[in-house]
Amino acid sequence: MVNVLTEKDADMKYLDGKTVAVIGYGIQGRAQALNLRDSGVDVIVGVRKNGESYRQARDDGFEPMEISEAADAGGDVIMVLIPDETQERVYRESIMPHLTEGKTLEFAHGFNIRFRRIVPPANVDVIMVAPKAPGGAMVRKTFLEGFGTPSLVAVEQDYTGKAFQTAMAIAKGGIGATRAGGVIRTTFTEETETDLFGEQVVLCGGISQLIKRAFDFLVSRGGYQPEIAYFEVLHEMKLIVDLIQAGGIENMWDGVSNTAEYGGRTRGGGRVIDEHYEAAMDRILRDIKDGSFAKEWMDEYYSGQKNLDAMREKARKEQIEVIGKEIRAMFRPVKERASART
Repeated sequence: MVNVLTEKDADMKYLDGKTVAVIGYGIQGRAQALNLRDSGVDVIVGVRKNGESYRQARDDGFEPMEISEAADAGGDVIMVLIPDETQERVYRESIMPHLTEGKTLEFAHGFNIRFRRIVPPANVDVIMVAPKAPGGAMVRKTFLEGFGTPSLVAVEQDYTGKAFQTAMAIAKGGIGATRAGGVIRTTFTEETETDLFGEQVVLCGGISQLIKRAFDFLVSRGGYQPEIAYFEVLHEMKLIVDLIQAGGIENMWDGVSNTAEYGGRTRGGGRVIDEHYEAAMDRILRDIKDGSFAKEWMDEYYSGQKNLDAMREKARKEQIEVIGKEIRAMFRPVKERASART
């Protein structure tokens, strides 16, 4: 059975007298920097000068520095909270030269360590604290409410002998995870591979494609109104996901009609999601584990992400997106619609 770590397993003393350098001040960086400061930790922020994040950090009461300066200026714990695709270059140019013995390098996702895009020196701690929430807005919101976001922690390299304790202090003071049902210990490999698999197969790739293909089928093959198809395959999705998130899949079945339950149980599994889907999942997981996906994505990014931009542009013009905007505009509150017209 999984070992859930709670308040008794975390002690903020492991950050006493240390300066935490938060690299990046996007949604995740801002949330954790503010939370750590509220927890009494000495926090500095490293960002690109005069950018939007720089101005936001300054407005929040920090004195933001260039990334290299923050990594050097007493950054005992360096939290790398910038996008996966930018970490390798930023690490090489602005962080690595300042990684002196005994420092801690912290990540919120294991991508660059797992696929060895970043290979830290042997004389530093390497840890991960990964909040399990979409973005950082919820991390800040729940922390302010006196609660927090459940998280995963991992230790890749324990030079000082205190890497795990440092990770747990960040989980407690930066996320509030220890009071939010707890923290689960994992590895960089497990977190990265399951995270990518979940995104590609279910959360982002699988769900979006199932919705779009079902919508296109109802409209083009079934001859139904696109507005009706939109409601049936997309609009109601949130209601179903809320039921699943609140109490699991069986809770969802309890919350829908008997007709929906029987049809879903007999048609969803075995007909829509059949053995071919499992074979596809096997190929996807293989690409993740052997590094093929990581290489493909990094090659795409460094070549200017032309394929990604083309996919985005094409998707914006699809009928489901056009109809969706019209329907959402119809159901905005009256005051909001009146304000949009003025």
